[in-house]
Amino acid sequence: MRLESIPKYFAPKSPTFSDSPRATASDSLTGTDVMAAFGMCQAQAEFGLDLFLAKQGISSPERALERLKEYAIKAASAHKAICKHGEAIQNRAIGVMVAFAFQDYSRSAASVRTCECCKGEGFIDAEVFTNKVQYPDGKPPKWAKITKGVFPSYWEEVKSVREVVKVLCPTCKGKKVISNACRCHGRGKVLDKKLSDKTGIPVMKDCDKCSGRGYARLPAEQVRKALALEGLEIAETTWRRDYKPFYEQLVTQCHKEESIADSMLAAVTV
Repeated sequence: MRLESIPKYFAPKSPTFSDSPRATASDSLTGTDVMAAFGMCQAQAEFGLDLFLAKQGISSPERALERLKEYAIKAASAHKAICKHGEAIQNRAIGVMVAFAFQDYSRSAASVRTCECCKGEGFIDAEVFTNKVQYPDGKPPKWAKITKGVFPSYWEEVKSVREVVKVLCPTCKGKKVISNACRCHGRGKVLDKKLSDKTGIPVMKDCDKCSGRGYARLPAEQVRKALALEGLEIAETTWRRDYKPFYEQLVTQCHKEESIADSMLAAVTV
């Protein structure tokens, strides 16, 4: 049993609690088996299990963030640029990087994020020009409608008026969110045209944009901007040398802890 099978036990669609369909396998797990395995995995790999459950939205991320912050405080001792700040500033900086690291870890090809173009509203303000009919000399009199050779339109004047109106967001098409999936549609693979033309058969390669992950990672520059809002103006060289490697270390640790929990769950349900 793998971690990816856990969410269905928290929101089952039927009373059949099994890691595999009964119609195709006989090695089904009972609810008692699952809960026992879950408890054993939690005892041995609690950090990774908390991270996974928080990522899936099953539990609150507070516990996972607390554990990640504890790890970050210990790991920060190896980075001089972070340690040179006072305790208050250092805690704020670590808190920001922990929050962003968890967001980056929680991303997948199936996840979505708030549209940055419309700020999650689905509509944006746009300037448009509308033709408006005006009557500079007043509206035409009643006799203008019945007098031969005289038309009410003689009193009209059409002008283009600039207005600010709400229009559908061109980025999210009104959905308010956009997918984190890469241009490879979350597959992580794209067609290698050169090799395909050379061999005469379709050859796939890792997507250059997402490095085979299938989704777009959270831009690290956003973390730097968030730190600047907390009062930490970080030089480019300092960011690349100390802060960014530390941030990447936090993201990597999240995936590492989840992998440990996955291996532990597989071991106790073998």
